[in-house]
Amino acid sequence: MLLSKASRRLLQSHLAPSLTAGQLGQRRTLLGVVHAIDKRVYRWAKGVLPPISKTENIALGCGTIGFDRDIFSGSPSLKHLVDTYQPKISPEEQSFLDNQVHHLCTLLNDHDVVVKKDFTKEAWDYMRDEKFFGMKIPKEWGGLGFSTQAVSAVLAKLATQCFDANATVAVPNSLGPGELLVRYGTQEQKEYFLPRLANGTLIPCFGLTGPHSGSDATSLIGSDCVVSKHPQTGELGVVASFKKRYITLAPVAGCVGLGLNLTDPDGLLGGKGEEGFTVALLERGHPGLRMGPRHMPLNAAFMNGTVEGEDVWIPMSSILGGQERCGFGWNMFVECLAEGRGVSLPAGSIGAAKSVVAGVGAYSRVRKQFRVPIAEFGGIQEAMAKAGSDGLITIAGGDVMNAIVDNHEAPMVISSVMKQNCTERGRRIVECGMDIAAGSAICRGDKNYLGNAYMSLPIAITVEGANIMTRSFQIIGQGLTRCHPHMSDLLRALQLPPAQEKEAVQTFVKQFHKIVGHGITNFFGSVFKGIGSTFSSTIRSKTSYKNGDDLLAYHEKQLLRLSNNFALTADLCFTLGGRLKFEELLMGRLADALGAIYLGYATLHHYHRRRGIQGLEALTEHAMLRLEREAQDALYAASENFPGPLGPIASTVMKIGCFPLGGITRPYTDPSDTLTKEVARLLTTPSEIRDMFQEGIYSAPAGTIHQMTDLIKALPICVEADKAAASIRKEKRKPTDEEANLIAKADALRDALIQVDVFEHATAEEAQPGYVRPALLGTTERFANLDKTVFKEAA
Repeated sequence: MLLSKASRRLLQSHLAPSLTAGQLGQRRTLLGVVHAIDKRVYRWAKGVLPPISKTENIALGCGTIGFDRDIFSGSPSLKHLVDTYQPKISPEEQSFLDNQVHHLCTLLNDHDVVVKKDFTKEAWDYMRDEKFFGMKIPKEWGGLGFSTQAVSAVLAKLATQCFDANATVAVPNSLGPGELLVRYGTQEQKEYFLPRLANGTLIPCFGLTGPHSGSDATSLIGSDCVVSKHPQTGELGVVASFKKRYITLAPVAGCVGLGLNLTDPDGLLGGKGEEGFTVALLERGHPGLRMGPRHMPLNAAFMNGTVEGEDVWIPMSSILGGQERCGFGWNMFVECLAEGRGVSLPAGSIGAAKSVVAGVGAYSRVRKQFRVPIAEFGGIQEAMAKAGSDGLITIAGGDVMNAIVDNHEAPMVISSVMKQNCTERGRRIVECGMDIAAGSAICRGDKNYLGNAYMSLPIAITVEGANIMTRSFQIIGQGLTRCHPHMSDLLRALQLPPAQEKEAVQTFVKQFHKIVGHGITNFFGSVFKGIGSTFSSTIRSKTSYKNGDDLLAYHEKQLLRLSNNFALTADLCFTLGGRLKFEELLMGRLADALGAIYLGYATLHHYHRRRGIQGLEALTEHAMLRLEREAQDALYAASENFPGPLGPIASTVMKIGCFPLGGITRPYTDPSDTLTKEVARLLTTPSEIRDMFQEGIYSAPAGTIHQMTDLIKALPICVEADKAAASIRKEKRKPTDEEANLIAKADALRDALIQVDVFEHATAEEAQPGYVRPALLGTTERFANLDKTVFKEAA
């Protein structure tokens, strides 16, 4: 075992000038032994931990770290979060939401879009003319120069009307060539492409994924390019062959950014650029480039297809950033990935959450069974409360993430948490809405505002990489090496060449001691905070949350305890060495804990900003109790199943640290039924909480038939009618004329709003004159045969 810094100082203090030469020799010998031990441990660690690949090294240097590092340190601060990150939308951006986005929604009929598998030309032209594809492009290049918060709000509003529009607008404003060009393009490339991308002349797409490179996007198998000279002109360029699939907007894109694996066997680059992941920028019509064939992702209508080519000549002027940026593609990709994964996809979940609370919450009051609004049934209340608190969590997480990006940060780990956790919550939110709306949610047509979102969310999740991969590997794999306060320096020390071994050993020893100290600090912090949290949870009243100060103080204390638990567990992961990357069950549980902690702080951040909304305390309490339970259960499962040769020791340390009093120090439970009913009531009756969820959703103009808008408008009428009817029953009297009119109006609205669409024909074939369904033809034939048989038998 390496000696601590204090032990070294103690040894050195004994080397006083007054010691004899023999004593000095003994002390030097002892220090030599310590140094030899240090060296042996360093070499052991170098053998246990695998070498870091070039790609991993690039990833370690890309992006930024901030609040995610605070969680890995075990000492995050809500005050720091609130003081540093404030999501904002400018008046210009709000005007765009209220006018251009609203008008685009009026041009979109969700059912027609899905049936026809495309938008109208009018909708496409409007998106181009109003620069929906250039929201992130700076104004100097003709774009709108919008903030990340504004882009998120646009995408969320589009998702409340048409999920395909959300996906279509998202791609050019996240991981599209536009973002890459702004950061890395040459002056000539910027001058040519950015104005055309901003005004919609060119719709962009990004071609990365190939048949053999799904979750392993960096492999780029089958996407090869070789540096060569043009046989006629002698111009330097590359010859590329590639097969890309799942490329959003490829069938309609005017240009594509291609991820290629560049090699230079003849050394033609001459030190100007490197081999490796390289991005080429090609326009539709480039010789040899094939774009057009479509995939059909389930029921979705957004454009998705293939990009292919064999032996395509690409001049160096078409390499994004020019020859100097050859081999720099992974840096570009990682830097820009945070926005696509952490902003655009969660925005779809935010839109889904608002649709469910606004639409389904109203429907549960409009719809009656057994003469009672279904909102009064316990099962509906449970599903509605879960959808509401998951919706709050998703909105809160999105606000903080957007503010982080607008603060010029690119947090890779938080981005991955947002992608995996919020899209998963979005899926659960819509599932709750589908269960509540039942038959009206499964029958397609104009009246169904939920079905297409239900079918689209799994697609939205998959197009940016399956959540299994993000949860089971990416979040913690990146987090431990990137966000741990000491791990990246330790790893870099292990990667130094043999010629720098002395420096490597010194750095390694220093960081190793820090990791040990970090673990000890978080161990004792976990023990004391665990006991304190258990005590405070036990004595806390179930209605304490109604005091906002108590709500904030109590839950921040719980999150700090859970952060200590998480940081301790992260330190224990180092006992696994290089084996950690294969322990995906453990990493998945730690990703769950990290996600719950980050989103817990985001939810308190949201409450701190929006405090004063009536009912927000109850909804925040419901969300926080669920998040704390999620983190606790994930950490407990990790302690029960800690893998590796040292697993039993690590498991014991973790259990003592995280759960010092055994089961009693697992105090977090699901929200009480009383709280669940209160949250459900707030979400299904006119309230300020409902108003909060209805911010930024599409509301159809007066006189327009639009199911979700009509449900929202009908809700207060139906609630008032139910109150009047209850009063009449209780008082055993006849209704007044006003009450009778109110009840009749509510009944008429109910009758209209519970209807679903029916169609004379479901296919183009059925619409043909004289068409008879095969089953009916068979029935006619059988009757005819039956008549003949009966006639013969009678004869």
